[in-house]
Amino acid sequence: MNPHTLARVELLQGTLDLLILRTLLFGPSHGHAIAKHIQRTSEELLQVETGSLYPALHRLEARGWLAASWELSDKGKRARIYRLTPKGRKQLVAEQSKWATFSRAMGLIVNPAGQEGQ
Repeated sequence: MNPHTLARVELLQGTLDLLILRTLLFGPSHGHAIAKHIQRTSEELLQVETGSLYPALHRLEARGWLAASWELSDKGKRARIYRLTPKGRKQLVAEQSKWATFSRAMGLIVNPAGQEGQ
């Protein structure tokens, strides 16, 4: 699918938090790499704008779900590296549970049993 022909998918409030926490489960990363991972993993369907990403990272850090430090990136530039904290890991489990419930509820409403083609 050509990503240029796709309609932009808007993220529900709170969804970006879940995506960030889930991405950092794989290990520490800087903001640009987090955004690229979300985009690549979603088959280019989700693009996280800088104006949404960095406020979310700062909010998650303020809540104690992430820890951040300035380090040199693999390209030798200073970058703020974000890590999931133990509190963030617990929150990730809670957020995944909430998302599963929400997703199931939406499926029941959008695709009610016995009404597929109507």
